[in-house]
Amino acid sequence: METAIQDILEKREKTEKVLASVINLPVIPKVMFETIKLLDNKYTTASELNKIISKDQALLTKILTIANSPLYGLQRKVTTIEYAILVLGYSELKNIISALSIAEAFKNKTDKYLNSKEFMLHSYLTGTACKKLASDLGFNNTGEAFIAGFLHDIGISIHHRYLHSGFINMVELVESKGITYKEAELEVFGMTHEQTGYYLLDKWNFPKEISEPILLHHLPEDHNSCPVLGAIVNLADYIINRLKLSNAPWDKDIELSPFTISKFNLQRELDVERTVEGYREIFWEQIEFVRFLS
Repeated sequence: METAIQDILEKREKTEKVLASVINLPVIPKVMFETIKLLDNKYTTASELNKIISKDQALLTKILTIANSPLYGLQRKVTTIEYAILVLGYSELKNIISALSIAEAFKNKTDKYLNSKEFMLHSYLTGTACKKLASDLGFNNTGEAFIAGFLHDIGISIHHRYLHSGFINMVELVESKGITYKEAELEVFGMTHEQTGYYLLDKWNFPKEISEPILLHHLPEDHNSCPVLGAIVNLADYIINRLKLSNAPWDKDIELSPFTISKFNLQRELDVERTVEGYREIFWEQIEFVRFLS
């Protein structure tokens, strides 16, 4: 047992050395970085934001498409950044752009080991589910819930892009030995994708309110400063997988944590089934709005 733990720690140390080089890469596109900086300044005008965002038509299109998605249920079509700011607010817009910037930075090419379109679909749908659940639960910051859900599996993308040979090895271990993704991740990398995501988000100074629920979205009650958001991500991830709205093989064995079950009163299987089915139509409406993101 002690030898196995030592082996995991040694592999984790090697993985972290690779991740240390990722931290210093200019991963966030310039326009996104400038936009986030402007949104941090309460004196920034809508005109200034529009001027910067309009330099990147792809970013502009994504923001407007998200603003017009069923996620917000707006009655009037959003056609300009100025109107997007009016109806969404600076904080919500910053959450959207932050999530998009991280996703863009770690966008992968599809191969037989990871389908980037399905990964993006799963990420966005989980973010959407988190936002809806947070709203239904009366959680104060639904924007934080969206970004935590959107980025909850960012470690998968990082493993695939920067530790690709290890990722291939991990997938082959799952297929040949019939072990779980978590077991394979620990055997290959010495750390899970949740730990990898947290490691980098922490180095990038993401608030703990977001990074810790990402680290502990399978066990939100485990030393988490924001266990409610962790439970929201746990349930959202479970719902998206249970409804089979996206292909996320790394989460096929996901379970609801005891804290999530208690928080959402899901003690009976019937309660779980009703909760899952209650969100089916909402998330199906989202799928067509997500395809363009990848």
